[in-house]
Amino acid sequence: MSTVADLHTTDFHDYHIQAGGEMVAFAGYSMPLRYTEGIIEEHLHTRTSAGLFDVSHMGQLVISGAGVAEGLEKLMPVDLDALAVNRQTYSVLTSEEGGILDDLIITRWDNQSFFIVVNAACKQQDISHFRQHLPNAEVKVLDRQGLLALQGPRAKEVMAKLAPEANQLHFMQGCPVTIDGIDCYITRSGYSGEDGFEISVSSQHSTELANRLLADQLVRWIGLGARDSLRLEAGLCLYGQDMDRHTSPVEANLLWSISKSRRSGGSKQGGFLGADIILAHADKGASRKRVGFVVEGRAPVREGAEIVDNTGAVIGLITSGGFAPSLQKPIAMGYVSSEFSAVGTRLHALVRGKPRAITLSSMPLVPSGYYRG
Repeated sequence: MSTVADLHTTDFHDYHIQAGGEMVAFAGYSMPLRYTEGIIEEHLHTRTSAGLFDVSHMGQLVISGAGVAEGLEKLMPVDLDALAVNRQTYSVLTSEEGGILDDLIITRWDNQSFFIVVNAACKQQDISHFRQHLPNAEVKVLDRQGLLALQGPRAKEVMAKLAPEANQLHFMQGCPVTIDGIDCYITRSGYSGEDGFEISVSSQHSTELANRLLADQLVRWIGLGARDSLRLEAGLCLYGQDMDRHTSPVEANLLWSISKSRRSGGSKQGGFLGADIILAHADKGASRKRVGFVVEGRAPVREGAEIVDNTGAVIGLITSGGFAPSLQKPIAMGYVSSEFSAVGTRLHALVRGKPRAITLSSMPLVPSGYYRG
């Protein structure tokens, strides 16, 4: 078992302590769960103003070299040739068994290099995976790089003062920017369901940049607790919980993340690890599907609760659940047998052996605020 001394820290660790952050172990890092105002207030602040998240524990990689797009397309089901410079897309790393090794965001920086942000818990595994399968490419780890996410409907007001050109970006676009002499790479993206920006910055200047952001009265630090409730309302998966190497992208309800050209009948059909299994799921249907739920009553239904039909037969499992501050009610997501996956289906989740009524709802459970222009 790891101790506090074994945990990594980000550039902003002292800031979190000074702000009253309750620090917890997360993916090998000491990270803030919440601050003095609490998770609900942090969540609602992000939904109405501008929240600042330290996501520096994520892995930041640059993969480059001749033919790198073709090589990466063998590892993920997206059409990278169709991705323009400074455009990004969500994707998954697939396994030969058709499962998901990790989910990630990949941005084309130029014709021969891609910037990739991977999950903290999968970072070392992903680096090894890329190096194994792309022996002729350079896999550079940006290990002295901070990553901040400024999220919320008023994030654009903050950015307008610091880097007006970033406000010209649409959702899933990026650009290099200089803020008061600090070089950054900014994308209009995030994992809250709101409009916002992710800012990659050298550790040499990361705390200076945080100071500039926090000087705006609209901006407050937000912890992991609110990050989780925000992404749950937005219907976004948490790797290792809502999907893993035993889950196909189709089962995870992520068919949209597979480029049409990589699907059956497409101009670049298959060609990625596990393609036969994944495309069979896409064409013939998978036996289970990730869905969202609204929970009756006030008490949340948590990860691991079994889902039963009206006969009491187990037909699924809750993978994420909690209280939704924006809706003032508990919500959840999980997997059910496909015949029970229609919106409006009423089922039950077993909590300490007692059934709790749940109703399938379309995701996102809270409408997204992404800026698409």
